[in-house]
Amino acid sequence: MVLLSLSASHRDLDLDVLEQLSSGSRSVATSVVADSPDITGCVVLATCNRFEVYLDAAVPADDEAAVRRAVDEVCAVVARSSGLEARAVTSSLQPAVGAAVATHLFSVAAGLDSMVVGEREVSGQVRRALQTARAGGTTSSALERLFQHASRASRAVGSRTALGGTGRSVVGVALDLVAEQLDLASSSVLLIGTGSYAGASLTALRARGVTDVSVYSPSGRAAAFAADRGLQAVPAGGLEHALAHADLVVSCSGALGPVVDARVVADARQRSAAHDGVARPTVLVDLALTHDVDPAVRSVPGVRLVDLVTVQQHAPHALADEVMAGRKIVDEHAAAFEATLAEQQLVPAVVALRRHVGQALEAEVGRARAGLEPDVADRVERSLRRFAASVLHTPAVRAREHARLGRHDAYREGLEAVFGLHVEAPDPADDDA
Repeated sequence: MVLLSLSASHRDLDLDVLEQLSSGSRSVATSVVADSPDITGCVVLATCNRFEVYLDAAVPADDEAAVRRAVDEVCAVVARSSGLEARAVTSSLQPAVGAAVATHLFSVAAGLDSMVVGEREVSGQVRRALQTARAGGTTSSALERLFQHASRASRAVGSRTALGGTGRSVVGVALDLVAEQLDLASSSVLLIGTGSYAGASLTALRARGVTDVSVYSPSGRAAAFAADRGLQAVPAGGLEHALAHADLVVSCSGALGPVVDARVVADARQRSAAHDGVARPTVLVDLALTHDVDPAVRSVPGVRLVDLVTVQQHAPHALADEVMAGRKIVDEHAAAFEATLAEQQLVPAVVALRRHVGQALEAEVGRARAGLEPDVADRVERSLRRFAASVLHTPAVRAREHARLGRHDAYREGLEAVFGLHVEAPDPADDDA
């Protein structure tokens, strides 16, 4: 078994290419596990500025040809789901193998690889990626451990560095840009979307004093979202009317295709200007990788569009010392994860040894019970159990040491030589998927 990852982010690609890579992300994990015989688990992480696939592969880590074959299989699935050529997908996705996978994911979860370094929203996206894989039946025990350790690393970076308290986020940077033009506290805001990112956007708006917020959902979930948060829901068919009454539009629905186009915005501004003398909306913030707002909106006079490219251009520089401290924490957690993963390889051997000693112990206890007075037999049993625990202590410690040094076969051979136990190496296909 080996962990693999294929990653693309704002650091490597234009956001338009990322958008196309992510366009079929919902079906990638299921297709990879179903179509790729070498892959036993898959988790897809698709956010506003990255597309990543994490894999549990039933191939030896040192077999470069097998690893390459697994990578090619996954790239072929991503190509089919996105409509890109397989060659373009292969060149866009950066592979990592083994220990490098944990280091990368932990950095991502901690916000150290984000467009806005130190942002905390990505940690929730990492958790939700695992939940989605669980719901789709595509995760595995190794991937479960990987993503759970990533969440721990993220919390550690957040609590042990100043990055966790800076309030950095994509939506935060976008609203800071908006505040250069609008008085947010007195603005009427239309929020488009009802997912987790819409919730984070609402929190950021309220932190800046915004009280007048209505919500529209292309998928029809506005009423439930609004009721839970004390907002006004925009009914189906009411988007154009809502636009004409909003100073600011914040859109993060993740719909496939624009929700707001240039014509609708121009019509809304004309209607609001004729009605009350003020042309609305003034600023539109598009936080969706797939463009909720048509970029042509920039051509509408009097309108400003703040999108992910704008955020990327204005993202604040992180504190170098804090980033270095965060990366050190990530390295510590990645090393601990690798040690845990290595130890799992010798669990069957330790279990077999415990079973062997336990059987011998119960046989001796039975003989003691048959030939001794009850109170004497009780003392003998306690002594035998202490002796058995003492015998097992050193082999258990040595198992961890050998596992961390990669000497799994040597440990199993030692058990066979000393105790006559034959323990097969764990089969990656037996990993829960």
